[in-house]
Amino acid sequence: MQALTSAVLAAFVAYAASWYFGYVEGNFALLLFVATVVTGAYWLAERFYFLPQRLNAAAVLEASDAKRRQDLGKMGISQIDGDIAEARNRLLMQPWWLDWTAGLFPVIISVFFLRSFLVEPFKIPSGSMIPTLLVGDLILVNKFTYGLRLPVLNTKLTDGTPPKRGDVMVFRYPPKPSLDYIKRVVGVPGDQVEYINKRLTINGQVQPTSALPEFLDEDQTMYFKQFEETLGDKKHKLLNDDTRPAFVPGADNFAGREGCLYSVEGVRCKIPEGHYFMMGDNRDNSLDSRYWGFVPEKNIVGKAFFVWMNFSHPKRIGSFD
Repeated sequence: MQALTSAVLAAFVAYAASWYFGYVEGNFALLLFVATVVTGAYWLAERFYFLPQRLNAAAVLEASDAKRRQDLGKMGISQIDGDIAEARNRLLMQPWWLDWTAGLFPVIISVFFLRSFLVEPFKIPSGSMIPTLLVGDLILVNKFTYGLRLPVLNTKLTDGTPPKRGDVMVFRYPPKPSLDYIKRVVGVPGDQVEYINKRLTINGQVQPTSALPEFLDEDQTMYFKQFEETLGDKKHKLLNDDTRPAFVPGADNFAGREGCLYSVEGVRCKIPEGHYFMMGDNRDNSLDSRYWGFVPEKNIVGKAFFVWMNFSHPKRIGSFD
């Protein structure tokens, strides 16, 4: 078992290292599921096989020592050297290969269920959601608001509440589902969404905006126009870059594109059933549904709701819209 366990642990380390250095495309949900299954198997083996064996060996040692003392006592010997406590402890001690598998199972399964069904941590990798979310924000994603899903398979178990316009949502990137993206829901199934001349219109209604003081992007040391937009029943901030044109260059040939019309002024799209139209709050610096298409319901991961840390900006901790 030591050799087998060494091979299993080496495989986990090799996979993690290959993922870290970019040799393979990692899947943390799958890795966590496999780790839960493997450590769970060791935990069951420890509880129902290995631990009883060690307890039995300790019991045999104690019985043997008791018999020895009894036999010596019959011969009138009362002072007997030797203490089996240390030997008993060695017999009961969990070997390293069980300590690194069965011993980790309670922690791993707790993380697995927490991440799969309650909240999942996520790091903001780009500036597409500025000013709402900054690069380096560590956020929490609610996994049950939109319905519980089986980990890895992402099969829906409960209906939950459908995403609403204005929600900040994490989803699997349609062109490459192994990647998680975060954007704002601007259109729900059946909506007619228009982003023309940098103004958002939904089902013929222009979404109200009001000007705010310019936003300083400290990473680029540039100021951008900032607005407050009312989307559904929520208000949020967004940025516009006057140096960027309104038209959408290089849009993919995505499923459902026949329902979209691109022009020099922007884009109009009819959202298919079971799909969502996503946009970043940094409107002119966001690769979103305008470029790669709609997000199918099956790709939803959860609703982002809380910044729990940003090591460069600790004051950002808190909820957001």
